[in-house]
Amino acid sequence: MRKIDIFDTTLRDGEQSAGINLNTAEKIEIAKQLERLGVSIIEAGFPASSPGDFEAVNRIAKTVKNSIVTGLARCVKNDIDATWEAIKDAEQPHIHVFLATSPIHMEYKLKKSPDQVVEQAVEAVKYAKKFFPLVQWSAEDGFRSDRDFLVRIMEKVIDAGATTINVPDTVGYASPQEYGELFKFLRENVRGAEKVKFSAHCHDDLGMAVANSIAAIQNGADQVECTINGIGERAGNASLEEIGVAMHIRKDLYQIETGLNLKEIKRTSQLVSRLTGVIIQPNKAVVGKNAFAHESGIHQDGVLKHKETYEIISPELVGEGEVPLVLGKHSGRAAFRDRAEKMGFDLSEEKLNKAFQEFKKLADRKKEITEEDLMTLLTEQQVSIEDVQLFELKSVQVSYGTENIPTATASVLTPEGELKTLAATGSGSVEAIFNTLEQLVNGTVNILDFRVKSVSKGRDALGEAIVNLRYNGFTSTGRDASQDVLEATAKAYLNAINRHIIQESVRLKQTAEV
Repeated sequence: MRKIDIFDTTLRDGEQSAGINLNTAEKIEIAKQLERLGVSIIEAGFPASSPGDFEAVNRIAKTVKNSIVTGLARCVKNDIDATWEAIKDAEQPHIHVFLATSPIHMEYKLKKSPDQVVEQAVEAVKYAKKFFPLVQWSAEDGFRSDRDFLVRIMEKVIDAGATTINVPDTVGYASPQEYGELFKFLRENVRGAEKVKFSAHCHDDLGMAVANSIAAIQNGADQVECTINGIGERAGNASLEEIGVAMHIRKDLYQIETGLNLKEIKRTSQLVSRLTGVIIQPNKAVVGKNAFAHESGIHQDGVLKHKETYEIISPELVGEGEVPLVLGKHSGRAAFRDRAEKMGFDLSEEKLNKAFQEFKKLADRKKEITEEDLMTLLTEQQVSIEDVQLFELKSVQVSYGTENIPTATASVLTPEGELKTLAATGSGSVEAIFNTLEQLVNGTVNILDFRVKSVSKGRDALGEAIVNLRYNGFTSTGRDASQDVLEATAKAYLNAINRHIIQESVRLKQTAEV
């Protein structure tokens, strides 16, 4: 069976989704999970774009050992230099440089002639090759580019040292037949094509990203670029879990091996959803909560008699319901540590102790502790920042009645160590909480989105609050979980503000180093 590489760009293209803003700790946690999933290449970010992205790429490059780590760069010397500084400590340093090649991009965005674009691409690849053994070059908007021009520029960058050629459908315009034919054409007409890998990168604007990616594989692509849950610019990217499971379930047809550990798919999907705040649609293939649900009586009857009557994918294949319910209020620290390790968490002693304390508090109030509850508690500790002073909610109280004005009172420990008690009213309980906490910061806070969802089942389930806000020109998404959704709301609001503090701390640290 032919082996293809899975190039995951959740941390780069996926993070470009509207409303997503991951911090370094969260990116590292996702990268470690992607490594457990078995992806070939992790695109960790765009190092030249910001100090935060540089730090995240650099730390991921030093952390991940079993997947190749890459960073994105424009065909510009400064970008390539920044990417080398971020990636040089990786096991196999890899860079992904890109330049637009379609007529509309060259004329209106780059304002360059085709000859100038070829020259810039070649110079960038030659320069990158001085540092990186693995150089991927992308023809941005490749599908809408002139085919003869693609052949010309690809031959030049291969001669310059490129090891992978990526042909993106940047705007999601292609059909599977057209995209597959393009790969076949390039494979047959580009001199030196046998020396490099060809990669597919598809967007889902017309809902065909996965189909287009598979068409590329069938026509010679050696690598597919995708994201967890299909997140990404506009309508998103090709969904990694859908491609991986499709290759496995229909290996009789495709004869393709991906190297993915499919049992890690569910956990990876949940982690990315939780940290990005992007909810997975219920009917999402492979990972949606209804993916293995059967409502129709006829379907239920068939599944009860033989699962394969209506179920082509077993839940166990993707890690659905893998961990049995064994922890409760009588469980000890050793059992809790063992479960955390089996779930893939590597917590410091201090963070493990904090997570265990939160677990015991929850176990006293909740009859059953589910894997979703544990995932929430452990993830929060894993991605917490220990060396930055932040706002900490000590208590919140809301007075509400249908005939009264809702009033919220909160006690908050400030980054300076001062305990402040604040109060404010609002048109509802949530607005009262927001108005109370806004008094902590200098400036106006605009709430862009607010959501509450259940983490697990039952009336005593944890409720997770997600707050997306804009503060001082910075958009941030905060989240927290509690059995009391108003407490979760207050903590999520502060979490969003704290993320701004962390971002500023990183920026000031980088400025001081420069």
